[in-house]
Amino acid sequence: MATGKSEKQEIKHDEFEQLIPPKQEKISHEITLYAEPVFHFENLRVTNALATSWVVVVLIVIMSLVLRLKLKEIPGKFQNFFEIIIEGALSLCDQVTHSRKLSMKIFPFAISVFFFILLNNWLGISPFAGFGLIEEGDHGKAFIPYLRGGTADLNTTIALAVMAVVGANIFGIFSIGIWKTLNKYVNLKALGGIFKTVRKDPTVIVVAPITFFVGLIEIIGEFAKIASLSFRLFGNIFAGEVLLASMAALMAYFVPVPFLFLEILVGVVQALIFSILLVVYFTISAIDHDEHNDDHSHKEEHKVAHA
Repeated sequence: MATGKSEKQEIKHDEFEQLIPPKQEKISHEITLYAEPVFHFENLRVTNALATSWVVVVLIVIMSLVLRLKLKEIPGKFQNFFEIIIEGALSLCDQVTHSRKLSMKIFPFAISVFFFILLNNWLGISPFAGFGLIEEGDHGKAFIPYLRGGTADLNTTIALAVMAVVGANIFGIFSIGIWKTLNKYVNLKALGGIFKTVRKDPTVIVVAPITFFVGLIEIIGEFAKIASLSFRLFGNIFAGEVLLASMAALMAYFVPVPFLFLEILVGVVQALIFSILLVVYFTISAIDHDEHNDDHSHKEEHKVAHA
């Protein structure tokens, strides 16, 4: 009899468990420090940040072709809007270079980088970032967005920084020559000048080695530029994503709105800062410092002679 009762109790317990709906597993929406892979193409792993960068490039190409095909002598609203942006940006570039000729050489590169960073910043916080897939991870299920701001990935910002610094040096080679560009870093001219000017100016024995080592410090400065450009952009954009996710966790509909507009503004500011610094680096690389120093020394000699 005891055995029969236990069997009945077990049957009732099983039936009761079937009536209780299973607990839904919580899906994580945490923002990771690294970009998540969304699909693979043979051996190529495509992350959501890389996918966003590709989308941005396509958008820039389409926008450029549309503008080019619809250029008119009497501009419409669309053309007029971009003309205002281009003219304002070009005048801002002139304030850095102090030369319209030099600005026209640097500007196409700088404005392209500006739009690339800006669109990446904005796509990362757009509604399109809400679409994605759910993957099973080590800590349960996690939501992986298809699109994530490319500038929120350190790989992208480092690539942009390397491109800016290396591009500035290449631009310097085409502007003032390879010898003068390399002489900024390995100043052999300063050491060679010891033997020429030691009789007239004995202090050159001390000044020339210092000038040579300053050039070596410039090499370290180039790496510092890469670190500064990449981490500044990445830190601000990634922090913005974390901020919006935190505010959305508190209240999904009203609280994040002011912060969303703030991040839109931050996206413009960061794109502008990166582009202006790029113009500064290109301008410095295109200036022949030896020529300016020679002109200054000739003026000083002229003043002494007249005195």
